[in-house]
Amino acid sequence: MLKHIGKHNDKRIVLVFRQIPGDEHMCLVLYSDMLPSMIHDEVMKVLESPVGQASKELSDAMHRHIMQDGRNCLEAIHKSGYMKKVPTNQVIITPNAKSSVRLDELNKILNEMSQGEEAIKKMADLDKNAGMTGRKEGREVGINPASRSNTADVPGTAVATVGDVLTDDQLAAQRVAQAAKMKLEAQQMLAEAARLEAEAATLNPAPTNVPAKTTKAKATKKKQTA
Repeated sequence: MLKHIGKHNDKRIVLVFRQIPGDEHMCLVLYSDMLPSMIHDEVMKVLESPVGQASKELSDAMHRHIMQDGRNCLEAIHKSGYMKKVPTNQVIITPNAKSSVRLDELNKILNEMSQGEEAIKKMADLDKNAGMTGRKEGREVGINPASRSNTADVPGTAVATVGDVLTDDQLAAQRVAQAAKMKLEAQQMLAEAARLEAEAATLNPAPTNVPAKTTKAKATKKKQTA
């Protein structure tokens, strides 16, 4: 099962941003089949890595990845205009061949998970029902049929390059937020390391009351006098 993959209008996509700040009904994707082979291989390397699969947003892992040509993966894709802006209700997330869920519904559940047990139950129900939401399999929900009439390689008029979505100021703000997050994680790891050291000390305390080694003074024989 892989996170961050899905389909948009029957085209395979890699989900980079689940939601655009201030425009939460839109997301940013990469059409994987349209990427140059070198970029495609680098993106898939990040996506399939433990860091990529553990990341809530794939963009976080891509920002940490340096490609073979020395460029930052996220910045290279941003500057090349490969990321596309599409509505979340048109994206179907497909972690495996038998499971699928609409991105807007998934976002709603993930956003609610911190608010109580009910959202967690919804996620469990989705997983139990193979990710389906009561709709017939294969039906593309939320896609206006009229939007199919004028589709090219990138379907729909809502599609735009990332340059129209994220400015350099917004990217800089994301970098600051990511740096703060990494600092917090580092502090937490240091605190955990200190706790483990203290725990180790209680499990294996240094020996005490060990008698010190004593050295016997050599007796000197007095010369016998005749």
